[in-house]
Amino acid sequence: MSAQPVFKQHYTLEEYIELDKNSDEKYEYFDGEVFAMAGGSPDHARIGGNVYAALQQKLRGRDCEAFNSDLRIKVPSAQPYRYPDVTVVCGEQHFEDIQGLQALVNPVLIVEVLSSSTAVYDLDDKFIAYRSIESFREYLLISQTRPHVIHYVRQPGGKWLRGDIAGLENEVALESIEAVLPLSEIYERVNFQAANSKP
Repeated sequence: MSAQPVFKQHYTLEEYIELDKNSDEKYEYFDGEVFAMAGGSPDHARIGGNVYAALQQKLRGRDCEAFNSDLRIKVPSAQPYRYPDVTVVCGEQHFEDIQGLQALVNPVLIVEVLSSSTAVYDLDDKFIAYRSIESFREYLLISQTRPHVIHYVRQPGGKWLRGDIAGLENEVALESIEAVLPLSEIYERVNFQAANSKP
């Protein structure tokens, strides 16, 4: 989703949670600023939906479950929570009540579809924040403009290994959930020529 700053200049954490709780829109909080997670492009929604649907199918009958962008996840170093495009949790699901809102504590896989307004944040600050989640093992960042996925896998000792997968004929091997995600499934119905022809 693309992020747009909300009108007020500074919010306390409590004010943000009240805003988020009483609104039909999604908001994220960062260092006193609140950003409306504005609706993304059709391709953004299409890619997120494709990944969510594919993972639901691949995880059927297993002890892992995929969630769409409606799910809050708690991020210890970036309180109180975030709304990833897709999240997977395995085993027993743990939720924390944050002033009446439920946030997942133990995701293993987080997926973000990159937007022009959030790409730098998703690649840098947000990834650093996500790494404060103890259970977090794998991160996918998906381009909208070409068939390209950035894939991070947590290594022993806490280091992260980056892989870049490009081309609709290739696939991503998701170690944390023992599943393979072809780029052709991620990008089903995405027209790159149309996306790249926009001014």
